[in-house]
Amino acid sequence: MNYCYKLKIEAIEGGDSQVVCDKLQEAYSEDPNFFFRVRLDSDGRVCNLFWRDSMMLEDYKIYGDVTVFDTTYRTNRYNLICAPFVGINNHWKNTMFACSFIGDETTDSFVWLFETFKKAMGGKCPVSLFTDQDATMAAAIPKVFPNTRHRLCLWHLIQNAVTRFGVLKSDDTFKAAFMKCLSGCINEAQFEVCWDSMMTKYKLKNNSWFKRLYSLKHKWSTALSKDFFSAGILSSQRSESTNHAVGFKANKKTSLTEFYNIFQKTVKTWRRNEDFYEFNSIKSIPISSYPMSALLKHAAEVYTHTLFRDGTTQAVTYDPVNQTTQCPCKNFEESGWLCFHSLRILHMHSVEKIPEQYISIRWTKVAKDKVWESIEAEQRKKGTLNNFTPWRLHMVRKYYSLILKSHKFEKSRKVLEESYAKDSSAIDEIISAMKSTDNHSENTTGVEENSEATSSNVVQVLDLARAKIKGFQEAMTT
Repeated sequence: MNYCYKLKIEAIEGGDSQVVCDKLQEAYSEDPNFFFRVRLDSDGRVCNLFWRDSMMLEDYKIYGDVTVFDTTYRTNRYNLICAPFVGINNHWKNTMFACSFIGDETTDSFVWLFETFKKAMGGKCPVSLFTDQDATMAAAIPKVFPNTRHRLCLWHLIQNAVTRFGVLKSDDTFKAAFMKCLSGCINEAQFEVCWDSMMTKYKLKNNSWFKRLYSLKHKWSTALSKDFFSAGILSSQRSESTNHAVGFKANKKTSLTEFYNIFQKTVKTWRRNEDFYEFNSIKSIPISSYPMSALLKHAAEVYTHTLFRDGTTQAVTYDPVNQTTQCPCKNFEESGWLCFHSLRILHMHSVEKIPEQYISIRWTKVAKDKVWESIEAEQRKKGTLNNFTPWRLHMVRKYYSLILKSHKFEKSRKVLEESYAKDSSAIDEIISAMKSTDNHSENTTGVEENSEATSSNVVQVLDLARAKIKGFQEAMTT
C-alpha cells in the first residue's frame, strides 16, 4: 500500500494538468498519427482537452457513420465534463473514437470541440450524431456538422422524462403508451395517433415539457427516423449502451491524471474484447432456429455473430429482376443489414446469396482486415512487429477456410495433417535457433538501447482551477 501511495504521489507532484499533457506528448512521440489539442485560459490553465490515437482514427473511418457523444460524465475535482466520442463496431459493441474534457457547456466550447474532432478525423462527419438534450450542444452541431442527422439518445430521454411524469410515474399504462411513442410505432401516421391519444387520455396537451418534446420528435421517434442510418441505436436493444459510454466510475477526489489512466485501461479492455469477438467470428459459424438454407449459410459466413439473428412478421415486396426488396420495418435503411423478413422472401425465390447492394462492410467479419494488414505492413517495414493480433486473425481465417474445404475428404485431410506436422517441426527449429541467438547476444553485449522520446514543444500548463474559466486561448500540439 505504501509503495502504491508513493507512485500516486509521484504521478501528481509535477502538476496534474502537466502530467496529462506530458502523457499526450509522449503518446504522440510513439504514435505519429496520435492527435491532441489543449485549450488554455489566459492564466495558462487547461479548460478544454481532446485526444485520439491512430486506432481510434481507423475505427472512425469504418464505423464513424454513427457517433454517440456523451456529456453526462464528470471529474468532480475540477468539475470538468468528460465527453467521449463513441461508435458501434461490426460486433455491435462500443468502440472509442476520441475523448475530451470541457470546462463548461457553452456553445463556444462545443463548437471548438466539434471542430477539433472533425479535424482529427480528416474532415469526415458522422451520418448520425447521438447526444443528450443539451440546448447549447444542439446549437453547435449544425455549425460544424451541417449535414449530420442529430438524434437524441433514448436512454437519456427516458431518464429525463421520468422526472416529468409526476403522479403518472406509477401508472404502468401511461409508461407503456409513452414507450410506444418512443420506439414502438411502425410509421409516422401510427406515431401521431398514439401521441395524440396519450396527450388526450392523460390530459397533457398543455404540458410545456411534452410540447417541447413533441417539437423534437424527428430527433427521437424511431417511426420518424427509419429512412436514416443509425446502426440500430434508436432501438431499445442499443439505447442502454449510451448510458455513461466510458463505463467506469470516478469520485470527487479523482484527479485528471487518474482519470486519463483509467480511461486508457478501459480502451485497452474494449480492444481485447474486440479481439475475442473477432476470433470467435472467424473460427465458428452461428446457428439458427430455422433450417440453414443456402442464403442463411451465406449470411452466417459474411456477418459477425451478433448480426446473425431472427425477426418478426412483415409484408415484403420483391423485384426478382434487380433482386431488391422493400420491407415496412425499414431495418436496412436504419441499421444497415437485411431484416429476417427480406431474407425469407429471398429464400422463397431461391436466392442463395445476399445481393451485394445489401452487404454493408461495416457489419461483416472482414470490416477491419485492411486496417490489420496496414498495421502489420508498417510494423514489418520498421522492424517493430509486436502486435500479433492482425497476423493471427488473418492466419486463423486462412487455416479455418482450408479446414472447412478439406474436412469432407479423407485424402485432403491427410494432406493437411501431414503439412501441419512438417510445418510444426520446421517452426520448432526456427524458434530454437532464435532463442539461442538471443541468449548469445545478451551475454556478449549487455547493452540496452534507450528509446525514450523527447520533444521541444511540450505544452506547459498550470494546475486546473476549480471554478469555471473565461478568456480562452489555444495551445495546440499535434
